[in-house]
Amino acid sequence: MTDTPSTIDSSALISEAYDPQLLQQAGKRLADLVGQHFQKVEQAQGPVLNWNTPASNIQMAQKWLQQADLTGNSLTESGREGRLARFEQLARISLQRGQNLHHPHYVGHQVPASLPLAALFDTIGSLTNQVMAIYEMGPWATAVERTVVDSLGEAIGYPRGSFGGLITSGGSIANLTALLTARNVCLNKSWTAGLAGGQTTSSSTPKPVLVVHADVHYSVTRAAGILGLGTMQIIHAPLDSCRRMDTGQLHSILTDLQVTKTPVVAVVAAACATPVGAFDQLHDVADICQRHHVWLHVDAAHGGGACLSKKYCHLISGLQRADSVVCDAHKMLFIPALCAFVFYRNASHRFTTFQQEAPYLFDPSITDMAEYDSGLVNLECTKRAAAMGLWGIWSLFGQELFAALVDKTFDLGAWFYELLLNEPNFEPYCKPQCNIVVFRYLPSAIQEAHPEVIDQFQLRLRRRVIRSGEYYLVPSVLDGRNYLRTTIMNPLTGQDHLKGLLECLRRHGEVMRREKSY
Repeated sequence: MTDTPSTIDSSALISEAYDPQLLQQAGKRLADLVGQHFQKVEQAQGPVLNWNTPASNIQMAQKWLQQADLTGNSLTESGREGRLARFEQLARISLQRGQNLHHPHYVGHQVPASLPLAALFDTIGSLTNQVMAIYEMGPWATAVERTVVDSLGEAIGYPRGSFGGLITSGGSIANLTALLTARNVCLNKSWTAGLAGGQTTSSSTPKPVLVVHADVHYSVTRAAGILGLGTMQIIHAPLDSCRRMDTGQLHSILTDLQVTKTPVVAVVAAACATPVGAFDQLHDVADICQRHHVWLHVDAAHGGGACLSKKYCHLISGLQRADSVVCDAHKMLFIPALCAFVFYRNASHRFTTFQQEAPYLFDPSITDMAEYDSGLVNLECTKRAAAMGLWGIWSLFGQELFAALVDKTFDLGAWFYELLLNEPNFEPYCKPQCNIVVFRYLPSAIQEAHPEVIDQFQLRLRRRVIRSGEYYLVPSVLDGRNYLRTTIMNPLTGQDHLKGLLECLRRHGEVMRREKSY
């Protein structure tokens, strides 16, 4: 650490850092800056991605740290206004260097243009540091979480009082948590004795497996490794022509495993799978799992929000039959990250995930509080009050807002697919079920080219477009070929914006043709 040029009055520095008036005035300035930012971005002004190289951004961030270390207490000596001016500079640079998800030309990853007001409720939890491990550390945050867990679980179709749930930081941790629960139920000594259950096993003893949708999210593969099952013990169930799990093949796989007495920790279905947004036929999958007495886990991180839409709730019909479900509010409920739900059809299963003693944390003399101590059921001990934003928006607007957001973006996905069908040189991969649309741009100059040339064209075209700041979309690989993938995660995106995307691709593609850069 660089020595400061003058002696710092520690007491004065601490007092300033906790000064309520500094907080109030900085908050007002931030509100003005953010308001101006959204006014500009939501009107499609400026770039989507503020492209700078990683080295450039790191150098800029480091510069501000070094300046703070070098200036010492000079800002304190200059009064509150000096600190406020520095705060405003830091806020501006943060807005100027970030990704603008609220720009209507953002059609990239499954990260939404989140509802800005939700962040204000999150701010209350962050400002007052409402952590959650035990009820008494975050009483209101705990009440808010329990309320939204109950409400969303009922919307999925679970009967009130029969199911359990929790909120954690992201779908990856949510999938891991649910599959850890499934492992402990299937292999009931695994928490204490390991996968061998305390007994010597021979090489001929079948090892436990996961049977998963072939397009399963990579977090499930990670979970298999973390849980000690091993990624080699994942069986990928084949897909049908719509990239849904082939239920006939699933039945055959489980039948064969039953014959060999191979333990099946869980079947992992998708609602929907990430590559093209395919929703498994959940009633059929549930029937098969029930017949074979196998735990059914559904990764509904993206599509679970459809439960609040009358128009699209059929896509997740049968979700309530799953033993465990993951649903991310920071996807189709448009809440700032991170806010991921884990649901259990059987409420008691949420206490099967972990077994621990922590007398410094959990008070054994108040046994009824275990129902509300999130640390007992959650991988995280100290956990942010992640439900505040969702609870606040739901309380302000009602669940109809979430239905409208799902309907708007899913409808636009269907419209975009029809546009692609009718535009020359654009080739959609398949008819979408939601707001994920995958396609290729095939200008006449490359249509007869080698497949590898066509693949490289898609990647290079995307890079040109995103670095121009005009649009943001992502790549994908399907059946060994490169595609362009859009997820319409901004309800402010309209038909004209999507028409503009195709024009943008054509324009940059023509430049590449002239430069022969593909």
